[in-house]
Amino acid sequence: MAPFRSPLEWPGLDGAAVRRFALFVIGDAGIEVRASLPGVRFAELDADRLCYAPARVLTAGTAVNLARSAVGYFRRVGVLAKVGDDDYTETIRRELCRLGAADRLVVESGVPNGVSVMLRDGADGGGPGVRLLVVQDEPPARRLTAADVRAAAAGIEDADVLAVDGYSLLAPGSREALHEAMRTARAAGTRVAFDVVPHDIDARLPASCVLPVLERADLVVSEAHTLARLLGHPPPRGGRAPRDLLPVLDRAVPGGPLWLLRFGPTSLERVLAHQRGRSPEAYSTGYSPGAPRAGYGDRLTSCELYWWLSGG
Repeated sequence: MAPFRSPLEWPGLDGAAVRRFALFVIGDAGIEVRASLPGVRFAELDADRLCYAPARVLTAGTAVNLARSAVGYFRRVGVLAKVGDDDYTETIRRELCRLGAADRLVVESGVPNGVSVMLRDGADGGGPGVRLLVVQDEPPARRLTAADVRAAAAGIEDADVLAVDGYSLLAPGSREALHEAMRTARAAGTRVAFDVVPHDIDARLPASCVLPVLERADLVVSEAHTLARLLGHPPPRGGRAPRDLLPVLDRAVPGGPLWLLRFGPTSLERVLAHQRGRSPEAYSTGYSPGAPRAGYGDRLTSCELYWWLSGG
């Protein structure tokens, strides 16, 4: 048996030397305002504060963010998202075009695009700080329908992998759209990758809403803490590898998905890869204190998807 080679060894976080495979992504697309507040800690604020700090506006959302990294690995990337109908709609289209991702946007007439605000405070010791993410209530993505998915079925059927995430489970319409997408992928032989976000999904949904998706996925990416809480298991402590969680996953989810469990001091430093019947392997993500955290997870996921499709 060949020795284990982690995704960081090959293809690495900077993209693949040869782009292969087709990826189809379903998720959010909108506008985000990002700012970091060096020297400010949220916990110490007890009055209004004016801060001058680096700030920018960009096209973002789970689908766009993954596509932004995935185009460095995949020969073809398609994005299905429901968006609003305002001046930002063409901005979102142009960004996907600039990235080289196929635009499968569904425009909902008469509603604004989703807007989010991400603020990160300054932390002692050069860590990532605390993130405050404010997302517009009921963005268009929550109203993606099963009919929208059926209209884009050819993109799913032609892909090597469908990437979906847990934000689609937060509303009845997009939840049914997610299940329709997974049924379509299964029927076509397209593999399914599921990202277990938001990281507090266990506080927003019962396990019974998430387990059916886990059972139909071929690959699952998650912070170990999230899955542990969802399944009623004590989360790993002190950044330790979540090896005692593995039998819990095997009992809860039949079949043999590949689990990529993020762990470490900030749940981004290490990954434990586990699949039923195989010995688990842990590897470094390359993340270290002081590295920009925004977008790191999407770079890592894109790298891992390419590695997985290539045979691991």
